[in-house]
Amino acid sequence: MPIVKTTYKDQVVDHVYQLLLQGELGPGDQLKESLLAKQMGISRAPIREAMKELIMNGLVDYRPQVGNFIPVLSPKQIIDSYTTRGVLEGYAIMATCEQFSAEEVDKLENLTAQMGSYAEKKNHKMVVETGGEFHDLLISKNDNVQLLEYTDRLSLKLHILFFKYWGKLYSPAEIGRRHREIVDSIKSGDRNLIEKVVRQHYHETGSKIATLEI
Repeated sequence: MPIVKTTYKDQVVDHVYQLLLQGELGPGDQLKESLLAKQMGISRAPIREAMKELIMNGLVDYRPQVGNFIPVLSPKQIIDSYTTRGVLEGYAIMATCEQFSAEEVDKLENLTAQMGSYAEKKNHKMVVETGGEFHDLLISKNDNVQLLEYTDRLSLKLHILFFKYWGKLYSPAEIGRRHREIVDSIKSGDRNLIEKVVRQHYHETGSKIATLEI
């Protein structure tokens, strides 16, 4: 596979992420360092580095004396992950809402329309990628390094869950409506409304996915 990141470690992280998105790895599956190294044609050193990052981001569980596994998340863990992301993102946007230019608001609206269009075409990958770009732009104004770090840690996990289930969660029209509500809250300039809308955005999805995972 082509190297698209700056280090082998980053390449391994992306490779595992893609396997999860494509359903080739699932909850409970074991990740064997030797097999990954053979598949990717690299040494085990960057594989070990990548495992540390994946464990930190909650995408992999390490079991002493056993190995690395894809975690099996309980409904509560799913809801907690989404709720926490909503709290972090809601604050990040609320604290910087006045910094969005008219051009950036237009871009958010365009990304919302694109998500709806991709959803209509059942293009799961582009729905998730465009949604990621949408939410990245929302928090891009905030310079709280810890907040951004914790938000980023949750992103990959939530992308994988959403990719797996979004077709069962929302219609294409609902995909658009839910993201337009966030844009409209920013345009209103009402900080309380922004936090409320963003937190609800995540809590609703987490609750729906948790029900499907039972």
